[in-house]
Amino acid sequence: MISPTPSTSDGRTATTLRDITPQQWKSGLAAWLGWTFDGLELHLYTLVAGPLVLQLLNYTTDGAAVNEKKAYIQAAFLIGWALGGAFFGRLGDRIGRSHTLALTVLTYALCTGLCATAQTWWQLMLFRFVAALGIGGEWAVGASLLAETWPRDWRPWLAAILQSGVNIGILIAAALVGGLLPLLPAHSERYVFLIGVLPALFVFWIRRQVPEPEAWQRADSATTAKPGIRQLFRGDIARTTGITTLVCALSLSAWWLFTFWHPQHLRALLEQDGQTPKDRITPLVTGAFFTVIAVSIAGNFAASWLAQRFGNVRAIVVCFLGLGVGMVGAFAVPRDFAALAWFWCPLVGFFSGVFGLFTMYLPPLFPVLLRTTGAGFCYNIGRLAAAGATIVFGWLAPVKDLRSALLWSGAIAFAAALSACWLPKDGADSSNPV
Repeated sequence: MISPTPSTSDGRTATTLRDITPQQWKSGLAAWLGWTFDGLELHLYTLVAGPLVLQLLNYTTDGAAVNEKKAYIQAAFLIGWALGGAFFGRLGDRIGRSHTLALTVLTYALCTGLCATAQTWWQLMLFRFVAALGIGGEWAVGASLLAETWPRDWRPWLAAILQSGVNIGILIAAALVGGLLPLLPAHSERYVFLIGVLPALFVFWIRRQVPEPEAWQRADSATTAKPGIRQLFRGDIARTTGITTLVCALSLSAWWLFTFWHPQHLRALLEQDGQTPKDRITPLVTGAFFTVIAVSIAGNFAASWLAQRFGNVRAIVVCFLGLGVGMVGAFAVPRDFAALAWFWCPLVGFFSGVFGLFTMYLPPLFPVLLRTTGAGFCYNIGRLAAAGATIVFGWLAPVKDLRSALLWSGAIAFAAALSACWLPKDGADSSNPV
């Protein structure tokens, strides 16, 4: 049974932006802003990890210890993201999308602000972990909110727009960090986390203006016995759960290894050549990171075009192959800062547009009352594997050969492409509530 395409208030199918209802606009804006703030919160730490962790370790000269602690903090964040996706995803099926979206935003906004108060590396790790619970939950809830309120035929482009919200949030983070740090006293990196408190104000608008989707309301009122998490591992749904979790685990491991560690590699290259003034290193690394994310916005729409033309599964496979080629090309041989920062790393960023496709592809694979549970579990539990990969990388980093370790991200991306060949084909929504 195919779920009905969202329509206008007079029953007509929405075919142009003028046909979109005010409630659909509000749902779309809520999801997009939620993802934009996600991007902001995500990468504040990435951009200041090196000097901040060094400060929390009392400026130790043990580079291996700094890399190890950075890896632990990032791994804790990814674990929190995974657990938050599962917990808030389940909550989204139980109490509704709008209610849960507000809770996720409040969680990650307040706990990101608390990072500014950390006095030890493990306190920073704890605050990042709790903030990640909210960020992980927001992904599944926001994706399901859009899938249930906007026209089905628009999903590939909606995925690109939603993912671009994350990218824009990251660009805002990079711009704010690059603009604020030179104005702050020395060793004030921790205070950039106070920016993360601002999204908390967004919660009040969500609660007043964004209603629960009709699809969820109908399913919730029609079903007395709500499906449990065990339903994800029974019948036909079990295969969908298994293969999508594997693909997400591999691809997210590859992407997060690259995203977190390539700025550290670029910083190391600039420090080793001895030609770049120390006060120019952070702006150059931030600018390179900014370029990767800016290019990824174009990649979002390129991936959506492929999905519209060839289907989600083929587009996902092609983009993962491109991701692997970019990573291997970047790190297979030694390259200087310019080659990596302005060509190879942006090429990887372009193919990262594939992750936007999961936004609209995953939720409809599951029944309505398992939609945020299933999407949250498959996408975010994959981050547990990414956390493990980050820790292993932290163990390898002391050999001071970040390039060789980063090369493994390309191999993992190719494995993700192979696994994606078995993803469920594009089809009708699963509208059965259980």
